[in-house]
Amino acid sequence: MVDLISPGVQVKEKDLTTAVRAEPTSIGGFCGIFAQGPIDEVVTIDSETTLVNVFGKPNATNYQYWFSAASFLAYSNTLKVVRVAPTGAVNACVSGTAVLIKNTSHYLDGDGSTGPYGGGEASVGQWAARTAGEWGNSLKVSMCTSAAAYYENNKTTVTPAEAAGQTVISLASASGFFVGDIVYFEEADGQKYKVTAINSNDITIERYPASTATGLASAIANNQNCDRWWEFYEQFSGAPGTSQYASDRGGSLDEMHIIIVDEDGDITGVAGEIVEKWEKVSKASDAKTDDGVGNYYVDRLYDGSSYIYWMDHAAGGSDWGSTAAVGAAFAAATNIVQTDSLVGGVGSAVAPTEGQRQLAYTKAFSDPDTEDVNLLISGPSSVDNGGATTHGVFMTDLVGKRKDSMAFISADQSDVVNIAQSYTQTTNTEGFFDALGSSSYVAYDSGYTKMFDKYNDLYRWIPLNGHIAGLCAHTDAVEDAWWSPAGMNRGQIRSSISLAHNPKQTERDILYRARVNPVVTFPGEGTMLFGDKTALNRNSAFSRINVRRLFLVLEEAIKVAARTVLFEFNDEFTRENFKAMVNPFLTDVQARRGITDFLTVCDETNNTPQVIDNNEFRADFYIKPARSINFITLTFIATRTGVDFSEIVGQA
Repeated sequence: MVDLISPGVQVKEKDLTTAVRAEPTSIGGFCGIFAQGPIDEVVTIDSETTLVNVFGKPNATNYQYWFSAASFLAYSNTLKVVRVAPTGAVNACVSGTAVLIKNTSHYLDGDGSTGPYGGGEASVGQWAARTAGEWGNSLKVSMCTSAAAYYENNKTTVTPAEAAGQTVISLASASGFFVGDIVYFEEADGQKYKVTAINSNDITIERYPASTATGLASAIANNQNCDRWWEFYEQFSGAPGTSQYASDRGGSLDEMHIIIVDEDGDITGVAGEIVEKWEKVSKASDAKTDDGVGNYYVDRLYDGSSYIYWMDHAAGGSDWGSTAAVGAAFAAATNIVQTDSLVGGVGSAVAPTEGQRQLAYTKAFSDPDTEDVNLLISGPSSVDNGGATTHGVFMTDLVGKRKDSMAFISADQSDVVNIAQSYTQTTNTEGFFDALGSSSYVAYDSGYTKMFDKYNDLYRWIPLNGHIAGLCAHTDAVEDAWWSPAGMNRGQIRSSISLAHNPKQTERDILYRARVNPVVTFPGEGTMLFGDKTALNRNSAFSRINVRRLFLVLEEAIKVAARTVLFEFNDEFTRENFKAMVNPFLTDVQARRGITDFLTVCDETNNTPQVIDNNEFRADFYIKPARSINFITLTFIATRTGVDFSEIVGQA
């Protein structure tokens, strides 16, 4: 606002209320293989139920990945999950050579080498499963495009007469009948039948609804009328016709019904279960509902379906996708009933390579400004009993570059599972982690826990790192990030049946010196994390998880707040305002037992003329972190009966 030129009142406003806000500290990140779900796309999952809904259930190939994610979700409700694309993964489709559609962006825009597919570019029939994997092979899609496709009265006649109990019925013409159709021969009891097969003019029937009785309920005469309905007619309020939108523009017959069924029961557990219905969607590209919402069937499926993508118009639907003003042209494809079972999906039974896993982590989580995560779960160390060290080195480098999060790594399965001798497990674990570099941004644990897989009714060995990351998230919820996640109060491992390696005291001593946090089971006390070291190999405050996470909290919160200083003047007013913003935050952390003392230096001593001339701004923070208790000494001293305690305290 410019200054006033003539008399008046001008109001200006300045905001000096900016404060430091604590950033979230319990956001998990994980990349793994799953039975379904988008590929190379970050999806935020809030519970195990959501994990199942989005990425499917665990199976024999992916269970270590699946339960690593589920383990974290037992303690927290924010996990960013990326599905890794294994070699050969493709989406189930109707026909042709199946293609991989990674996610909605890939569907619309391609990835530079394959796709896009949203304009009907692939020759795979009309539909494809929404995500890659065998799960899509259980889908059936049926489409009814007109009133005549929905219901036809007296469509044909029976010839010759058929006796009661007959299951194969001869018609004058079976043209226009489809497997799944419901037929009625005008029997007195009103019995209907479902068409299960068509051979020339003969249809095979079964009673509808299903019944233990078979064949015709009663004899039917020659030339008896036969009515037919679309298989799913009862699922909709009526036949498709002409929408008001198309009618207002001179068009007609634009409506259609689409239904999606779990044909084999592999998705819902119930064969034939209906999973989605789309009533009176339009063939017109510009169609809208009475509420003004877009109603073009291609767009409705893209925006709302959890199960399929549109890949092409039906054969004979050459005018589909035109505007509603094309008049009666939509009728050119009238009476289409098309039912397709999707096939060819692959993806849930193929393990990724280590390279594919690293690409997923790199793409999703390498840039701290793009994805906000604090707790990176490594999952199984090796993908095929190999590459364990490679994965550990990669995860260490990843968080070392981010510098705003921690990674959690477990001993490799081959080092601890089904190893008879406990000392051998200890030696294996020590050797595994000795090969990994020093870092305060990483925490190691001693191995695997047995968990019950309720989805497959068996027990699984699962790496503990998802649990350890979850304990950190749980600690944030009940205390703060700078509290230790270990011990009886905050370190209890959930859903653990037993440990592959339950190290004894001497073995825990070896592991702790090797930077490995033991997970132990004490009779009557449960299974718990019994150490809080980082992977730093020197004696430092940062060799403890709580101190590292304390500094992550301080650094991230103050970094975000410091952005308000960008492009301001580096003068005493700005520096004092910055300290007034930061110091209350540090005082609050001190009051919550995170630090014992602090000092903020932001004045002319570190903002020298040279610094100012370089357009820089500097602030130094001296922090005394609170330390967790790792070692307790209890000394019991026996004395004579007549001793005065004041004389001997401090002498023993």
